[in-house]
Amino acid sequence: MALHISKRTKHNEPLKPKEAMEPKQAVAAMKKFKAPKFDQTVNVVMHLGIDPDQADQAIRGSVSLPNGIGVKKRVIAFCREDNIGPAKEAGAVAAGGEDLVAKIEGGWMEFDVAVATPDMMRVVSKLGKVLGPKGLMPSPKSGTVTPQVVQAVKEYSAGKVEFRNDKGGNVHAVVGKWSFKPEDLTANLEHFIKHIEKMRPSTAKGVYIKKCVIAGCMTPGVEVKIEQAHVEE
Repeated sequence: MALHISKRTKHNEPLKPKEAMEPKQAVAAMKKFKAPKFDQTVNVVMHLGIDPDQADQAIRGSVSLPNGIGVKKRVIAFCREDNIGPAKEAGAVAAGGEDLVAKIEGGWMEFDVAVATPDMMRVVSKLGKVLGPKGLMPSPKSGTVTPQVVQAVKEYSAGKVEFRNDKGGNVHAVVGKWSFKPEDLTANLEHFIKHIEKMRPSTAKGVYIKKCVIAGCMTPGVEVKIEQAHVEE
């Protein structure tokens, strides 16, 4: 049976750049592709020169991008009573301690991000088997365990980006929506790249960022040119 190729794919194929481009040019090239009718998400994928099996080379964290990502997230906060009101005012869909744990144990899962103050983790740890497999367990490494829980609620509600490397040494993140202005997408892309560059493990040798690609979820990818130093083995 012959493989069906869509009109959009046929239109976009000749427009794919042959070489890596500076972030501004890469975004401009991506924007020339014919996109679907809905406002697609724009992603960045970076292939890193790390050993994913080494704990000291793991890349994990979170970052607020200059222009947001065009997505509101539902955030809950595990905190003491004096922070419940401020957390809800900051955008939390739910906030509390033992009562919130019980609600989740009862099957309620209407949230995308969970943040907690350090002193609440002994309570939240009961939910390890529920939240862990879904990637929702608060963690100091991702910035979701913090004394500044109200600030965390604000940032994650606005679409703060969480990321972690996979087994292949790749880091994936959302950098905005197709409808964003090119300059806003470029600023987000550059900010994310710089953030990952700063996280280079001291034990990672050779080329750190091996490849970087930006793409809409239903349009081709464009390779982004990365200027970086080479660290000897």
